Amino acid sequence: MARRCEEEYTCPVEATIRLIGGKYKAVILWHLMQGALRYSALHRALPRATDKMLTQQLRELEADGLVHRTVYPVVPPRTEYTLTAFGRSLAPILDALCDWGSDYLTEKDKTPWGEV
Repeated sequence: MARRCEEEYTCPVEATIRLIGGKYKAVILWHLMQGALRYSALHRALPRATDKMLTQQLRELEADGLVHRTVYPVVPPRTEYTLTAFGRSLAPILDALCDWGSDYLTEKDKTPWGEV
């Protein structure tokens, strides 16, 4: 699938953030690492996301080649989302974000960050 934008980046981090830096993109990718999910399951996993925002984030992830959308021709239509091979290549990054977040949540109540 073609990329949404062919931009020039000044830094590799900028390119990565451009792909996964949406409001819910990293969380969507994290949930899809567990396997295929239907739209309704993703929405339940992201209860604060509006339908409009979730749809927008999924479309951007699909346009960037990170997520594959399959529509099954049944009534009512069933849509499933899975990670592409390119999307699965983000697993180490998402794992590191999860580990860091877990440490942060564990430690934030013990000591304010930055204190020695």
